[in-house]
Amino acid sequence: MKILYFLILSLFISVSSLGQITEATDSVNYNVHTFFYSWFGNPETDGKYNNWNHQIIPHWVDSTWNNAGNYPGGEDIGANFYPQLGSYSSNDPEIIAIHLKQIRDAGIGVIAFSWWGKDSFSNKSVRTYLEMANKYGLKIAFHIEPIYKTVGEFKAHLEYITANYTDHPAFYKLNGKPFYYLYNSYKLNYRDWQTMLNPDSVSTIRNTPVDGVFISLWTLRLDGEFTVKSGFDGFYTYFGTDGFVYGSTTSNWQHMSEFAKENNLIFVPCVAPGYMDTRIRPWNEKNSRSRDHGQYYEKMFMHAVNVHPQFIGITSFNEWHEGTQIEPAIPKKLSSYTYEDYGEDADPSFYIKKTRELISEYEKSEKSLMRE
Repeated sequence: MKILYFLILSLFISVSSLGQITEATDSVNYNVHTFFYSWFGNPETDGKYNNWNHQIIPHWVDSTWNNAGNYPGGEDIGANFYPQLGSYSSNDPEIIAIHLKQIRDAGIGVIAFSWWGKDSFSNKSVRTYLEMANKYGLKIAFHIEPIYKTVGEFKAHLEYITANYTDHPAFYKLNGKPFYYLYNSYKLNYRDWQTMLNPDSVSTIRNTPVDGVFISLWTLRLDGEFTVKSGFDGFYTYFGTDGFVYGSTTSNWQHMSEFAKENNLIFVPCVAPGYMDTRIRPWNEKNSRSRDHGQYYEKMFMHAVNVHPQFIGITSFNEWHEGTQIEPAIPKKLSSYTYEDYGEDADPSFYIKKTRELISEYEKSEKSLMRE
């Protein structure tokens, strides 16, 4: 713990107190969003580990993988990489400040905040994140997880968010409306979504206080039609494995971009630095994607740039379980496991800096397009 303390102290040396954080001076791009997870806890802040002690997930068919267990947390965590900040708490204000500075340094403007409901661990510090994001010149959009079984339950979540958060200046809005990503939006059928998102429905939320910009998840080939029929405003791809599903396959993005334009939809292609989740899904090695010293990230990012989207999503800032994080990681070796790292002699902040470079290329591409 002494090592972690001095590490945090050294990272935080430029900020002597939270009250002295000033407005951001570095430029950020509000058209670049990163998926962020606030579900991590530790005994020092939260009384116990949360998510660092992730379970080993059984296979849904192959029973040979059902000998599940949990990681203890601390130095032995449910991830293939190990964070520079150790097993931190997402509720620790000093950790929050470090993360927001790293996101700003990367040039990312919007945090897509994974949200699991008002009584969840992820909701504990939302107000702190909003307050500090505002000081750093960042915005927060909600990435609503599949915590509802009916449109009525979904609407109740929107009412809570509207009552508590959307009036904050750091809550991200597009054309004055709160911006929402909906993970696994297909868990309800399009007829259910229509009752809420079709402006002609008697129970519509359009042009009401809980209206917003709703972005559905495109996974399978026909999910574009689902998006249109449901009344969503656009779609995103989320997954970090190129080729995992139709939506995350970069060779399909040109078609998806054209579909979005034809139907007046927002398209958010999502890119990742790599993918590796075999500590929590030991049966899923086929979906691993090597980082290749940043080359995988660069190629996927440029595939997104080439379809000239309004937004690009980065999966992720800190989804450690699936190895998609751009958050700084360090080499670490246990007696039973050697963690992956960002390359021999690599800077732990390699992907923060790489992201800034890639966003710069995105901005150059968009400026060039405007001049044509």
